[in-house]
Parts: sequence; C-alpha cells; structure tokens
Amino acid sequence: MTHMANFEDLASGKDRIAVVGLGYVGLPLAVALADHFEVTGYDLKSSRIEELKAGRDRTLEISAEELKTVSIQFTADPERLAECRLIIIAVPTPIDGYRTPDLTPLIGASETVGKHLAAGTCVVYESTVYPGATEEDCVPVLERESGLRCGVDFTVGYSPERINPGDKEHRLDNIMKIVSGSDEPTRTLLLQVYGKVVSAGLHPASSIRVAEAAKVIENTQRDLNIALMNELAMIFDRMSIDTQEVLAAAGTKWNFLPFKPGLVGGHCIGVDPYYLTFKAESMGYHPEMILAGRRINDGMGKFIAEKTIKLMIRMGKQVAGARAAVLGITFKEDVPDLRNTRVVDIVRELEDYGIEVYAHDALADAGEARTHLGVALRDLSDIKEMDVVIAAVAHKEYKAMGLSRIAGFCGRRTPLVIDIKGMFSPREAASLNIQYWRI
Repeated sequence: MTHMANFEDLASGKDRIAVVGLGYVGLPLAVALADHFEVTGYDLKSSRIEELKAGRDRTLEISAEELKTVSIQFTADPERLAECRLIIIAVPTPIDGYRTPDLTPLIGASETVGKHLAAGTCVVYESTVYPGATEEDCVPVLERESGLRCGVDFTVGYSPERINPGDKEHRLDNIMKIVSGSDEPTRTLLLQVYGKVVSAGLHPASSIRVAEAAKVIENTQRDLNIALMNELAMIFDRMSIDTQEVLAAAGTKWNFLPFKPGLVGGHCIGVDPYYLTFKAESMGYHPEMILAGRRINDGMGKFIAEKTIKLMIRMGKQVAGARAAVLGITFKEDVPDLRNTRVVDIVRELEDYGIEVYAHDALADAGEARTHLGVALRDLSDIKEMDVVIAAVAHKEYKAMGLSRIAGFCGRRTPLVIDIKGMFSPREAASLNIQYWRI
C-alpha cells in the first residue's frame, strides 16, 4: 500500500495542505491552517486569486491586515495541487432552478483534484451533501481522473463546514467540528490537523455517511423551526396580533426556542433540506414535514409583497405605477452574499403588480446583482418620493438611519414602512405618525 500522508510531515512543513475553493468557507480555513502548516490556496477564478493577493476579500470574512500577513500561496494553477498531500475541498453545493441538488461545482473540483492527485494524498470534503455523496459521487471521479484507487493509493474524509457568514462571534476556531474518514488512520490524521485550528473540540463520527447526515439535518432543523414561526406570523397577522410581541412573551418560558419569522435564503438553510429530500425520494420515501417547511419559507416573499399591496390599497395609494424602495438585497444582514436571497421574490412580486422597484444595498456588488438576480441597484440619492419603503435586510447602515429617515424616503407622500427584520417597533412608528408593519 502507498505511504499515506501523516501529521508529522504536514506539521514539519515537509508536506503541504491545499484548500480548494476560497469563498466564505475555504478562505477562513486556509488562513487558520497557515498558522500551523504550509498552505496552498487554490481557486479556479484567477480574479479571486488576484484579489486575495492584493489583500482584499470581498466576502468580508478576512481583514486586509490578515491577508497581508498570512503565509498562503494563492494560485489558480491546478498543477500546484500535485505538491500537496492533504487537499480540502470547500466549494458551494447549491440547488438548481428545479430545487434539485447541483453537484456541478463539487464534481468539477473533484475532477480538478483527481487530475493532479499524487499517491498518498488524503482528500477531504467540507461541502454540504446528502449522505453517500462523498463515497458514491466524488470518489469515483477522483479514481477515474487519477487512475488511483481509494483505500489503496489515497484516502478521503468528510468534515462539514459550520461557517456562519458575517458572524464575528461564532468563528472556525470556537465551533465544534465533526470529523470523519474512510479509515481509522485517516480520521486520526484529520483529528490532528483540525485540532490545531479548532479550540472548541472535535466530534469523531463513526463514518463519512454519519457526518454527511449530521450536516444536512443541522440546517433542516432550523428551516423547520423558522417555517413554524412564519406560519404563526401569517396566522397572527390575520388576527391583527404583533408576532414579535407574542414571541417576546412566549420567550419568557425557559425552554421556548428563540426562532423568529422571516425570509430564509442563503447557501445553507434554504438549500440543505433539498439535499436530504432529494436523497430520500431517490430511495422511495417522500418527506412530508421537511418539504412542507420549505413551501412555507419559500412563500414568504409572496406573502410580504401581498401584505404590502393590501396596506397600500387600504391607505388609498395607487398600486399600478407606484414606487417602492427595497433596502437590502443580500440574503443576510452585514454580508455582501447574494446567493439564494429571497428578497428578490418580493421585488419580482411587486413588479408583477406594476410597481417600480428601487433596490439599494449597502454591501452587495452591483454587477453581481445585475448578473445573477437581474436587479439594478440604485444609489440612495435616487430613492425619493416613494409610496412604500421595505426595509428588507438589517444591515447596520439601515439600523443607523433610524425609522424616521427611512420613512423620509417617501418624501411628501404618506409614509408606509414594511420592516421585515423587525428593526423598529410599532410604538415608535405611531409616535412618528408613520404607517408601519412588521412580520
């Protein structure tokens, strides 16, 4: 059997570690590993590599100061992967337009790694997948492209990422990490490597499939809990009860879980459940509860838009030809990430009613918004004389504006503010004589 990668050679710098995919997950991991190992950071986008070499990270996960001092060999040359004996793949695993898992980035990364896979290497996956994907979908690609055999010439592992974009409190080092391997020596190696960068502790899973399943249900559980809150919000809205006040009251009980209603987008919560349901249905089981939660959450944009229309009509505002400002287009506050943002559902629904939408985002890249969402971002100076302002994302810039300034975008028109994230309160709105609604 081939001599496999070992911790001593990695720790001494004799062998290198590669991180494939330098986004929200891969870059922080590469930076953390570089404090202890020789690290190669690979991304197929040369523009991303040049950006990182220049000390800029558009994801805002790593500061310019950190990038300028970190010792990572950034490259878009896949041949550099042949120098590495531990290769960690951290690429996106999205869903397509039919809500089916799209393994294209994962398979593409596996093909690239396979073409440059040296004997004795361990390949680790961090991307969210359904149980069985690593061994059933990825390993055959590695074997085909490399001509090597898994378990004889190379090994694989799975250690799911738990990065929370924009979260400065829960970071790679203080979140417990699940680790698994195709054999015991591989799992031991990965426990040693990840143990150098994760202080919160490691959970060794008995198999790769167990680790894959654990990852995919983490966000499925959150998705279902948020779906419950969203359904309650729609019920309470019909009763003219403020949902936020209900949750604050219920939250005084020690075991009431603090979930809140809202839009569910991003690259995890709104995506991961479909990986599990896809696999379940392929095995003849139709998951009802998980898909019911997905239907509720995917329908929240439509619900918010229709509520906005009803309030406009109640106020005597003309709907067709009206002007609406949408503040925030990213999937989450204080991050520039547009992946799977559900704010765009509100934009599209309002446009279907003949409303002219003026979208603004304090962090999103205008080019990406136009290319990926078909949304043209406006300057704040363009937003005036609006019939309604929808505060869709709780970026700190919008919080700092305050309710009065946000309502001021309506100019001389009677102000109507839709506060999706509950940044403000009905009491404050009433004191300012502003028509206001929140989920």
